[in-house]
Amino acid sequence: SILSLCRKHIVRGTRPFSIIAPSNRVKDFGASVFSEFTPLANKHGAVNLGQGFPDWETPGFVKEAASIAVGKNQNQYTRSQGHIPLVNTLKSFYSPLFKRDLDAMGEIVVTAGATEAYFATCQALLNQGDEVILMEPFYDMYPAAVHMAGGVCKYVPLRPKPGTNNANDWVLDFVELEAQITPRSKAIVLNTPHNPLGKVFSRTEMEQLAAFVVKHNLFIITDECYEFITMDQQEHIRMASLPGMWDRTVTLCSAGKTFSITGWKIGWTFAPAHVSKAIAMAHQWITFCVATPLQEAVSLSFKLAAQNGYFDQLKTDFELKRNFLMKALTDSGLEPTLPSGGYFIMANTSSVPMKPPALREPGQLARWDYDMCRHLTSEVGVAAIPASAFYSEEHANMSKDFARFCYCKRNDVLDDAAQRLLTLNSAVSVKR
Repeated sequence: SILSLCRKHIVRGTRPFSIIAPSNRVKDFGASVFSEFTPLANKHGAVNLGQGFPDWETPGFVKEAASIAVGKNQNQYTRSQGHIPLVNTLKSFYSPLFKRDLDAMGEIVVTAGATEAYFATCQALLNQGDEVILMEPFYDMYPAAVHMAGGVCKYVPLRPKPGTNNANDWVLDFVELEAQITPRSKAIVLNTPHNPLGKVFSRTEMEQLAAFVVKHNLFIITDECYEFITMDQQEHIRMASLPGMWDRTVTLCSAGKTFSITGWKIGWTFAPAHVSKAIAMAHQWITFCVATPLQEAVSLSFKLAAQNGYFDQLKTDFELKRNFLMKALTDSGLEPTLPSGGYFIMANTSSVPMKPPALREPGQLARWDYDMCRHLTSEVGVAAIPASAFYSEEHANMSKDFARFCYCKRNDVLDDAAQRLLTLNSAVSVKR
């Protein structure tokens, strides 16, 4: 075998041959929660409300913009920090939103989605042992990027007010937050609108958090991917637009969420020039640059969307989908939490009767919410994601009764899911 040949040809006196082992940075990483539930949904023909991507046709004007970009032969490497037409468009579009005249060449970095924006930010700004505070629940890649940059995660849960069914009533306890501050504290991560809760942080909450950041001389990374998907007239507040916060904030955004083109992987950061320079230095050694024709297309899409009413229609469409799935989950006997933004609904599943051990295969994670989502996927035919995937090990039990469902799906898909979920109703009624 190749292995035996390698061993045979080792030079005497060199170190013993060994199988290559994973680095310490990745050796403790487990498989993503989606690596279990997407195949499980496929196996059972379940309606997949687990993975959060839109399944409808890309808006026609966005596809046309991509066609125009390719036709203009915009197909080679472009500027690493961002295609010049795109950063100029972002400057024009966002300057009023941030209440400042953005520097297109110095304060914007275009990345391979908001995921790379976050990863590059961590690589650029964290030193070994720096502590980053994450609010739970969190987008599941947040801790991994901190860890790979040498940082240490500290966790503070958002806690629901008693009896609430509204995501905006999950609140941050500033006494708990204060308890996590140490001499190594460097940053806080904020996600608004929030994944998975759908909470949109209020101006009062943002101002309180801003004061906390200033008090402890921190910086804040704000993930604002769902900035244009808010409902019920909720106002999206940008942390970097608050007095004194531009110099302490890195803002992450996503064309994938804004234009329902998650596969294009186009995101960007807004930050002060010296911080943007550091992010750009990290970005150049991660992807160097992002697909040129798609950057060109996003630039044109913003210009067209500002003229054709797209952003208002986006909110209307998502609000209708959210309302439909809220009713379907309620009619099934579950207890959904009303989101004000984003793609997702968290639902309390404690009313569902289940015998979990029979659903768990050898080696699979033994948590109640995982077993519940296995049951929903295999027995009910609707896939959801267990909420503990968005919590630290320390606080995983806080989410044991919750599952995350996404409503960024075609109406016929949501209707199919609603019909299947109704089969829960009789079982829930019997249990009650």
